[in-house]
Amino acid sequence: MKIRVGALVFCGNEVALLRRDRPNNIQLFTTIGGNVSAGEPLDAALSRELEEELALAPSVGTEPELLWLMDVRVTRPGNTPSPRKLHLIYRLHVSADVRRALATHEFDELAEGGHEIGHVQWIDYRQAANLPLFPPIGAALARLASPTARPSTVELPAVTDKEYSWI
Repeated sequence: MKIRVGALVFCGNEVALLRRDRPNNIQLFTTIGGNVSAGEPLDAALSRELEEELALAPSVGTEPELLWLMDVRVTRPGNTPSPRKLHLIYRLHVSADVRRALATHEFDELAEGGHEIGHVQWIDYRQAANLPLFPPIGAALARLASPTARPSTVELPAVTDKEYSWI
């Protein structure tokens, strides 16, 4: 099983997500984050991903707190086998001054060369339920009573091909 750390970086009521534009005006959103390398501590992986994708240095925001766990077993397009992946979703908060200094784009290396651009988009977290967001945490995010509210449960329902399909 692979492990992926994801971050919900809040500034007030807005949360940073990566938007990836696809053909036919399709937009996909993901949390800030990525896979944990073999032997890498979870906190180090989260710090690395925040630095790589947002240029957010450790200790600039609040201490990350584990918000949710999600077991994802979905088939994805492409040649690589679809791994079962445990998503660990953390939450942290930044000030408006810090937000202004963060990256606005993220560049993912593609296997065939080149890069895919992810646009950092700040949205009101209460609007997340209607977004094509992966991992599919939009409804749980939108249900939070406030950006600092504790969720009712840490473990979100598992996601399989019955509940989710790639666009």
